[in-house]
Amino acid sequence: MTITLTELAELRLRAVVRSTPNNSPTRGIRLAVKDGGCNGYEYDIKISDAPKSDDQVVESGSLKVFIDPKSAPLLEGIVVDYIDSLLESGFKFTNPNATDTCSCGKSFQAGECSPAGVPCS
Repeated sequence: MTITLTELAELRLRAVVRSTPNNSPTRGIRLAVKDGGCNGYEYDIKISDAPKSDDQVVESGSLKVFIDPKSAPLLEGIVVDYIDSLLESGFKFTNPNATDTCSCGKSFQAGECSPAGVPCS
């Protein structure tokens, strides 16, 4: 599984993970795709104490990223960046699987995939 976090995205996510109470060595970020948004799918990032048994675990520097099996095909090859400017700040997703995106950048469509996280054929 290939997921790329830019240096700034990793720094921001690592700071969030370390700032939460009861930080443990198994803690990381859960990156997922869920049904919703204006295009069918939306990105979801949460702090997770540990991976689930069927998660894929990707390490970016000292940060662990957990990806569930349904989200994995839709996140393969994604680049996550963090933008911090006068006009906007937040995570920016560049997803090679997205065939259309919302203007907010948090929602996407993936060809003939259904909103149940089914891989495109």
